[in-house]
Amino acid sequence: MPIVWIASSKGDISAMPDPVKASFGHRLSEVQQGKTPLDAKPLPQFGRGVLELRERFDGNAYRVMYVVALRKAVYVLHAFMKKSKSGISLPKPDADLIALRLKRAEALDTEE
Repeated sequence: MPIVWIASSKGDISAMPDPVKASFGHRLSEVQQGKTPLDAKPLPQFGRGVLELRERFDGNAYRVMYVVALRKAVYVLHAFMKKSKSGISLPKPDADLIALRLKRAEALDTEE
């Protein structure tokens, strides 16, 4: 299944440190093959099939959110370095961005 990068998600991953890029790349390749990486975390607040990959490197936390519940592709919605050190919750600006990009992915998925 192809990967569709929504908005700046591909560039955001490209800007990450090489070991982080390699790890996310490997796991997204598994997703393309229909597998679910063992450490993929569902994000039920966005609906069915939205998942998060996590990576720690050099004291920083990195995240990639993607959706597999659509028909045509795996849509990568958002990739970022988590800045908040307080708790594990998703920062509101990132959550809002994911929700917006999910709508875009759903629209793309229904186009002919």
